[in-house]
Amino acid sequence: MTTWTDRTADRPIPLTAPSGIDREAHHRLDEAWLAAAWSHPTTRVFVVSGGQALIDDTADGGTELVMTPSFEAPVTETHRYFLGTDEDGVRYFALQKDSLPGRMDQSARPAGLREAGLLLSPRDAGLMVHAVALENWQRMHRFCSRCAERTQIAAAGHIRRCPACGAEHYPRTDPAVIMAVTDEEDRLLLGRQVHWPEGRFSTLAGFVEPGESIEQSVRREVFEEAGVTVGEVEYVASQPWPFPSSLMLGFMARATSSEINVDGDEIEEARWFSRDELRAAFESGEVIPPYGISIAARLIELWYGKPLPKPLPVMGS
Repeated sequence: MTTWTDRTADRPIPLTAPSGIDREAHHRLDEAWLAAAWSHPTTRVFVVSGGQALIDDTADGGTELVMTPSFEAPVTETHRYFLGTDEDGVRYFALQKDSLPGRMDQSARPAGLREAGLLLSPRDAGLMVHAVALENWQRMHRFCSRCAERTQIAAAGHIRRCPACGAEHYPRTDPAVIMAVTDEEDRLLLGRQVHWPEGRFSTLAGFVEPGESIEQSVRREVFEEAGVTVGEVEYVASQPWPFPSSLMLGFMARATSSEINVDGDEIEEARWFSRDELRAAFESGEVIPPYGISIAARLIELWYGKPLPKPLPVMGS
């Protein structure tokens, strides 16, 4: 039997392809090993700042992270994060800085994951996702949630310790559900958030609440945002989404009602689309598809049957 997950194999979801990086978490507390890894001549380092890194185009038409040997990297002892080792034994570190370094050749450019994630190799995309997620967590969790003392970085960037009460704090990941909802006529439910530009539609999504299963979360979010009840829920795939700290859990869901009643707070408009209606709306520009890096685009494609058109830049998006 073919499952929804099987159908993502031909076009992997961005940011989820195997990176070939072994995170080697067992070395994170070994300061001697980390020091030796940092000083090794093959070690490569890149800077992350504000969710961005430098990328550069290659002679063969590809795009790669701008990395340097560790001895050429900017100086920092605290915000130095070990990301892992590749199949050739090369170790990778990310440095968190207040700004990205300049480049003498002027060919490199800063980019966030929404752009870089579609251009980089699986290795580089995986390294950047890891680094951006750590940077976001580090910037937002500098103080102990127990006693409010400033915490200290440990475990090569993967723990913050409180020197006052001894508490250890670990990187946070917030589970969120995202679902392509279809009705008995096999129409797809898409919604537009209140802060999105006119015409941009996507699948519904929301965070899992405490004490709630992910299936319950799918049904609750769809009903809260669009007033539609959901019965069957089938898992498809997940995607790391460090904006700032989510793990998107993708589903196909079957509606048991079709009347729409949007909440007006998160969702301003929601509509049912047949494939012909959605195709016509894409062609006329009435509907702008979600960005290709998002798992939302892949969920829609699984129902739509072919790749979505690439969205054009929209003022205010």
